[in-house]
Amino acid sequence: MHEMSLCQNIMQILEKECEKHDVKQITDLWLEIGALSCVEKSSLEFCFDISCRNTIAEGCQLHFIDVPAQAWCWDCHKIVELTAMQETCPHCGGSHFQMQQGNDLRIKEIAVK
Repeated sequence: MHEMSLCQNIMQILEKECEKHDVKQITDLWLEIGALSCVEKSSLEFCFDISCRNTIAEGCQLHFIDVPAQAWCWDCHKIVELTAMQETCPHCGGSHFQMQQGNDLRIKEIAVK
């Protein structure tokens, strides 16, 4: 389950930023999750709750922002939305893409006390 290591990395980032800005508690966290990121939201929530225990983020509310997968099609020279990595272009049927967004996990916003 790679969600646990993702949560551990998120916690490292949160702790570093909170220390830098003298923050004592994180109340809410918004994460952008790409459609092709291979992150299971329910597993991420479970692991996040475990990772937050006895930290500045204990009791933090987790929010998800879904990010569609978009790629540049080298065959028809258009930005297209994808739903799977092996998908073909909806405009030309091509399969040569350069990902633009939607395959990552990103911290978008943090609410603190």
